[in-house]
Amino acid sequence: MYVIAVYDCGQKRVGKMLKLCRRYLNWIQNSVFEGEITEARLEELKIAAQNIMDEDEDSFIIFKTRQEKWLDKEIIGKERSSLSNFL
Repeated sequence: MYVIAVYDCGQKRVGKMLKLCRRYLNWIQNSVFEGEITEARLEELKIAAQNIMDEDEDSFIIFKTRQEKWLDKEIIGKERSSLSNFL
């Protein structure tokens, strides 16, 4: 499945969430990630995120779609991280 994940965390937890999300998805903008992921890996990510987060203050939002082709993405301005340069 293809997901877009967005988090909003307290300053003390931002670095940990950034490192976590980069292990599973592609960074596209501050606190925003996207990419293909399996159900099992998504569950791992969610559990790990919950272990970092303070659920009374932080949020982690995941948008899911079956395939990237069903998502229209338009970038206005500078693209932060291009996915076209994979080897």
